[in-house]
Amino acid sequence: MKPESRISNVPTNIITGFLGTGKTSAILHLLKTKPDNERWAVLVNEFGEIGVDGSLFEGQHGQGQEVFIREVPGGCMCCAAGLPMQIALTALLARSRPDRLLIEPTGLGHPIEVLGVLAGKDYEGVLSIQKIVTLVDARKLSDSRYTEHETFNQQIAIADVIVGNKADLYGEGDAEALAAYIKKQGPAHAELLITEQGVLDPAWLAGPTQAGKASRHEHHFSGTQKPSMSDMPIPASGFLKAENKGGGFKSVGWRFAASKVFDRSKLLTFFAGLDVERMKGSFITPEGMLGINLTSDGLTETTLEAIEESRVEIIAPDTDAAWEQQLMDCIHPE
Repeated sequence: MKPESRISNVPTNIITGFLGTGKTSAILHLLKTKPDNERWAVLVNEFGEIGVDGSLFEGQHGQGQEVFIREVPGGCMCCAAGLPMQIALTALLARSRPDRLLIEPTGLGHPIEVLGVLAGKDYEGVLSIQKIVTLVDARKLSDSRYTEHETFNQQIAIADVIVGNKADLYGEGDAEALAAYIKKQGPAHAELLITEQGVLDPAWLAGPTQAGKASRHEHHFSGTQKPSMSDMPIPASGFLKAENKGGGFKSVGWRFAASKVFDRSKLLTFFAGLDVERMKGSFITPEGMLGINLTSDGLTETTLEAIEESRVEIIAPDTDAAWEQQLMDCIHPE
């Protein structure tokens, strides 16, 4: 694509799903399938104020691989709180001029509003909205915190493709229960597919969305914006803390100066003892750069190529003030 050419009709997919369904793993898998001659962009939204997914993506896929990442932390990226979606998306498109755009809303965000922005006048002729993919963990259907949550059901209602992820962990009847729930709550055109470990077939992305014409979402940037905790300078203390709440959950996160080096063993012990909805972090350790992810299925580690600083975000129904000191105790003495 020539630098001076107009950006037009970029194939765009929303990859949505509730907390812990494996959206980040799914996008990482899709990035591995990217044709070598294409440039892809990812706009990732996080509930927490700190923003960890960007460093996890960039730690495994960077601009050298023609993958461009932009992060919008601080809750649903359509809402007044946090960096407005239009600002982040416009900057990402201008920088990357992509052949495909993937949008990952926060698991507690509003996908219908996200679609409204993408289908609005600002991006008319710029984006081509293709299939909306919603990841679901069928095991959660027995938990009313999910089935009675407006966002959980909205994510299903807007989908063109519903992916029952983590199928390797399902028990007897889980897949059938998901099919029955989709028949009741999902749109008639939605296709149900089953997978594990976030493995999505790129062919599932192809084709226009049938989610219907989203209401026009006008640009609502007021000229002032809340400073992003993800970008603020880290103070002399060597760390920065931020909190958020909404949708029945709270988050707390920290950013640490690059001089803060973490003990891998202590981190794993601390995180393994947490009883929370979600935790993810990227850390500088003596052994190298490390990504750590905690869901109800357990703790996983990923080797990262490069990160600029350590970050961690915890999401739970309630937070614990003791977590900060426990985290500090994982830092090697300087």
